[in-house]
Amino acid sequence: MFNLSRFSRFLLVITLLFVGAYALVSNADHSWGNYHWARTSSPFTLKIIDSVTVGWNSYLITTAIDWSKSTALDTTIDAGNDSNSTRKRCSAVLGKNRICNATYGNNGWLGIAQVWVYSDGHIAQGVVKVNDTYFNTSKYNTPAWRNLVMCQEVGHTLGLDHQDEIFDNANLGTCMDYTNDPDGGPGGVSATDPSNEHPDSHDYTQLESIYAHLTDTFNSFSSTAFTGKAANMNDIDTSNPSEWGKVVRKSKDGRNSLYERDLGKGHKIFTFVIWAD
Repeated sequence: MFNLSRFSRFLLVITLLFVGAYALVSNADHSWGNYHWARTSSPFTLKIIDSVTVGWNSYLITTAIDWSKSTALDTTIDAGNDSNSTRKRCSAVLGKNRICNATYGNNGWLGIAQVWVYSDGHIAQGVVKVNDTYFNTSKYNTPAWRNLVMCQEVGHTLGLDHQDEIFDNANLGTCMDYTNDPDGGPGGVSATDPSNEHPDSHDYTQLESIYAHLTDTFNSFSSTAFTGKAANMNDIDTSNPSEWGKVVRKSKDGRNSLYERDLGKGHKIFTFVIWAD
């Protein structure tokens, strides 16, 4: 009969605890509520409406290509051909993501992602806004900051949360990680940490988990599903923090990072925020 000494048993327990702890960290779930788009095929195609100006086009294209590397989904870009006023309003379109940039003002936010969800947990529509009031300044007008914010906000509209919410630690190498140094390397917390401008393998694994099942039929995308406490889901001024509802989470630096507004009948709109310094 095989017997372990008391010391050997102690070492075995410590080893198992360490392995278990590592598995929990390395496989941490960073979906947010398991919200996801309904689809009948895998991968499915998500249409993105391009409502950005020329200076943002390359970053939107990079983000679309990055997220399409997932085995769960593909993205296609539709031209918005929008006026300045249309981009600033950035009205959501049922069944699609809309990406906009404008000078939204000194309101504190660098970028926001807003996601409307049905009571059954399926995403109805999404909007991403990037604020040129800050991106026109020397601090944020860099490829690294533009890639990070665009990638992260679109990631939220796919169903992903942050992997980490500490700004001043070493980068994880994913755009779903908060950072003050998006390009990594010398000049930040670590001289050798990676860039946070693109998704990483764990983001793709998480998407596979979120979209592991198919939906028999699509939801009937209709704004009438959202009647109730809000007259219409697009009557909300999504640029105005006072319209975002209650704060449901703060980041490690104490700032509000996620809002939830009840639209009635179990339907909701979530707003993710990256604040400017």
